[in-house]
Amino acid sequence: MRNLKNSIFYITTIGGFGALMYWIIVQGKHLEDGRHVVMPSVKDQWNQFLESMQHNLSHPLALLLCQVITIILVARIFGWFFRKIGQPTVIGEMIAGIVLGPSLVGMYFPEYSNLLFPKESLGNLQFLSQIGLIFFMFVVGMELDLKALRNKANDAVVISHASIIFPFTLGVGLSYFIYEAYAPESVEFLSFSLFLGIAMSITAFPVLARIVQERGIHKTHLGAIVITCAAADDITAWCILAAVIAIVKAGSIVSSIYVIALAIGYVFLMLKVVQPFLKRVAELKNSRNSLSKPVVAIFLLTLIISSYASEVIGIHALFGAFMAGAIMPDNTRFRGIIIEKVEDVSVILLLPLFFVLTGLRTEIGLLNHADLWEITGWIIVVAVVGKFIGSAVAAKFVGQSWQDSLTIGALMNTRGLMQLIVLDIGYELGVLSAEIFTMMVIMAIVTTFMTGPALDFINFAFKSKRDIVPEQIKIDDRYKILISFGNARRGKMLLRLANSLLRKESDQCAVTALHMTLSNELHTFDLEEHERRTFAPVISEAENLDQQVLTLFKASNDIDNDIVEIANKGEYDLLLVGLGRSIFEGSLLGKLLGFTTRIINPDRLIDKFIGKEGLFENSPFGERMRQITTRAKMPVGILVDKNLDGIQKIFMPLFSADDDFLSDFARKFLHNNGSEINIMDNVDESGKVIPSIEADLLRRKFPESVRTVTDRTMKKEFLEEHDMMLVSLESWKKLVDSQSVWLSNVPSVLIIKP
Repeated sequence: MRNLKNSIFYITTIGGFGALMYWIIVQGKHLEDGRHVVMPSVKDQWNQFLESMQHNLSHPLALLLCQVITIILVARIFGWFFRKIGQPTVIGEMIAGIVLGPSLVGMYFPEYSNLLFPKESLGNLQFLSQIGLIFFMFVVGMELDLKALRNKANDAVVISHASIIFPFTLGVGLSYFIYEAYAPESVEFLSFSLFLGIAMSITAFPVLARIVQERGIHKTHLGAIVITCAAADDITAWCILAAVIAIVKAGSIVSSIYVIALAIGYVFLMLKVVQPFLKRVAELKNSRNSLSKPVVAIFLLTLIISSYASEVIGIHALFGAFMAGAIMPDNTRFRGIIIEKVEDVSVILLLPLFFVLTGLRTEIGLLNHADLWEITGWIIVVAVVGKFIGSAVAAKFVGQSWQDSLTIGALMNTRGLMQLIVLDIGYELGVLSAEIFTMMVIMAIVTTFMTGPALDFINFAFKSKRDIVPEQIKIDDRYKILISFGNARRGKMLLRLANSLLRKESDQCAVTALHMTLSNELHTFDLEEHERRTFAPVISEAENLDQQVLTLFKASNDIDNDIVEIANKGEYDLLLVGLGRSIFEGSLLGKLLGFTTRIINPDRLIDKFIGKEGLFENSPFGERMRQITTRAKMPVGILVDKNLDGIQKIFMPLFSADDDFLSDFARKFLHNNGSEINIMDNVDESGKVIPSIEADLLRRKFPESVRTVTDRTMKKEFLEEHDMMLVSLESWKKLVDSQSVWLSNVPSVLIIKP
């Protein structure tokens, strides 16, 4: 009744006032008499519309939004591709910037490039990208674990400073040979050589940290050493960079002393005044609820004021942002909350703008002579020898093994985004010419790209491979179940499911719980806390069930492949995973995307060519689940959870003779969990029942617990009285393809791929 009253009021109000406005407008038309008002023709109105649209498209805001959309899409695509081939996402984003610049799009599609990136619009992009860099450097500063740096400072500082002085010296030496030919006319040798030296000696701490996580060595002594080295390297390199910028801006070492003195005073103020104040605020406001907007404003203002102060002093705003992040309170929960608020916007939205601006300045076409490529080669050689050899020799000197020393050298040779930031500063200051800038960008890409293959080669040369799968799992000859979960609730559910399959045979079985998270969503200081927080509910549930469970944690850049690799290498007998809902499920866009990803997705195309999947074969799951079921060498159980509480009553439909293998799992539920199972036998085209031999064996062995379902109408009441349906993957596909009415009424479902 209330809805009817609201509808009547709405219709009356809108209709009444709409009619009144129409009447006023009609009467107002008479007021135009004698005013010579000319109504444009239909054609003129259309031309006005087109002119208006053209004006709107060329408006600075519309152009900026179009640029941002294009940049983010291209950066995501290239980042995804390079992640798939085992490279850091930042490599793809760096190359995406070059592709959108004059090196490719500008060369072959100049009209499009000039339309999308006209020179007069680049100022807006630059300001946005600089804001993104400020936030990014703030996050980099917060990622540094200064406590770990203090605890492991001795060896780390030796290795770190050696990894800076070696390439710095070689870079200065190289500048002696290329200054006359390639330095800008008005740039002093001192400025040019110092910038070349610092550009050679930088290490990309964020990229290195991600690689260490993905390789599973973050908990090892080697991982701790290399992370600490990179942290010390970052702090030292940025302090040196601040001094170099001061010298370049001042014009000489003597006149830069005033700037450096101001910078030292600024750092002292940040450490002795600002840091204690922020620490006190964090102690009082260290939860998400208490971290109100005024409190967040304090920390963001600290970032902005610090960046402003360092820019005014003359050591660049990015150093101030880095310093603000480094002095943030040493509280894991607090840092995690602040980073969460800042990082997504800076990394996903604003940083790709910086990559494209770098790409627009990188003109590979400028290197149009063999001599220029020879210089590029020497720059790469000097950079690799200086950083790699310098770090490795220092690591060996302080007592590391040759394998670990070379591994440290390969990791410290990673430059990534940090190198581009330094180059961008040098280019802005006019210290680097366009040719040298392009050569150094190529060097940054090559040295970052080579990190993964170099680590693989080192492991191969020393006949060892650091594997996340513990040796005791590989040699365990018991029945082994691997449960892979994304959140604690699903982990507990899968653990209860595994326990129901083996409860009375726990001595002959082993369960491993695996949690994987994307490496770019974790930070070095948060690894252990994240692992503890994720596994705590699962371990608690295991204690309640009296179930022994081994935990595995891994940061990954390709979760799908790593789940399958761990399952296959561990030689598990069963892999249990939970099925999540797609964000496109049930929408028109989902149907379109479903079709395109089935046909166009590169992973699927590979499977089609090698015969693992038919060209138009349908999949009832998303891409992640499809990869797991396609590549796993053991049976895979996929739980579609609909608030599964207990597993006492199970419905097991058999749609073909190929479903007989389900009886093995039914037997485990019957024996270990005391479940009741209702079996629906397969029927042929004429409707004749084809009894399953395996199902008949179950009926004879468990006569009190196994019953036969003869009514095939599958009424809602019948389905809802069961806790779970046990079905094969092929039969589930048939149900999905036929859009069976069962799907809306079924309870939780365990889908088994044999």
